[in-house]
Amino acid sequence: MRESAAERHDRLLGLVRERGSARVSELASQLGVSAVTVRRDVEELAGRGLLDRVHGSVSWPQDAASAAGPGGSGSGSGSGSGSGLVLGMLAPSSTYYFSEVIRGAHEAAAGAGARLILRISDYRPQEDQARTEGLLSAGAEGLLIAPGWQHPGDPAAFGDWIASLPVPTVLLERRPTAGSPLDGLDRVCSDHAHGVLLAVRHLVDLGHGAPLLMARADSPTALAVRSGYAEALAVLGLRAPQDVIESVPAELAPDRFDQAVRALREAVHSGVATAALIHNDVDAIQVVQRLAELGVRVPDDLALIAYDDEVAALADTPLTAVAPPKRDVGRHATELLVERLGQSGGAPRRHLMLLPQLRVRDSCGAPLS
Repeated sequence: MRESAAERHDRLLGLVRERGSARVSELASQLGVSAVTVRRDVEELAGRGLLDRVHGSVSWPQDAASAAGPGGSGSGSGSGSGSGLVLGMLAPSSTYYFSEVIRGAHEAAAGAGARLILRISDYRPQEDQARTEGLLSAGAEGLLIAPGWQHPGDPAAFGDWIASLPVPTVLLERRPTAGSPLDGLDRVCSDHAHGVLLAVRHLVDLGHGAPLLMARADSPTALAVRSGYAEALAVLGLRAPQDVIESVPAELAPDRFDQAVRALREAVHSGVATAALIHNDVDAIQVVQRLAELGVRVPDDLALIAYDDEVAALADTPLTAVAPPKRDVGRHATELLVERLGQSGGAPRRHLMLLPQLRVRDSCGAPLS
């Protein structure tokens, strides 16, 4: 399978993290891509504060030096003495959505005088346990765990071990099956159902009928958006204009992506829908570009809201987007873990749900007359 940009970014970050610094030409050789591709990747990652650039070389940011890469641990953080708590964090990715979750966790750890060490699973849930054991071997006294689950069956297949970890553990952006052993752990999540309701209600308030949903099915967020869409329609007394349009990354499956865009165009041309919600906003930007080539204009012909708000504001027509509180998820989870480590035991576990915001831009247009 062709490597996605997000997967390449994670490999690039891992190389820089291991070495401290590297030249663009060396990274291109190690990654097996062109120097132009690496420069473009570095520009994007540096813009997010994940890398520093200096005269053809890149280095790991000084303020992120406490975050360890997939294969090791980093230096001290916060007080600088390295004598505080050691917190371990397992994340499925260090880019896109989870870069902000990690940033929030890192800031909260530093504020508590703790040291945060990080390992990345690359969305390989079968490797989560081994990577977590590595965090424990590196001295982690408490854990922040975002398993690399992608499919509905992954929690049952790759999650039971989490409930028996020997140190306090907080789940991040993951909602296990109700009543399962994992359901009794502390967790901090975005309330994606609320975010979808905000989007659907905004479009309805503008005079549109029920919007179409175009979404992936390859992550817990994608699945939560899908279930949240059904809940939002029920709350508002609406019926879906047609089945959810299955979305796939354009770079991984261009033919299937184009098929999905054409299905959306047909829905617009036939009058089935005048509005759509698309997860995620990278896909949404590419959808808007392809729709324009097919004669459908946003927002003139189609009002559109994206989900995630990572890059939605950078589209030619800035996209209205649902923004999960990613940074706050990392911060609150870390604060909860530090609090848990300071307790003698017996305190009730907590499930903290944080509400996304709707950031209104140009892609929804004016209210329908």
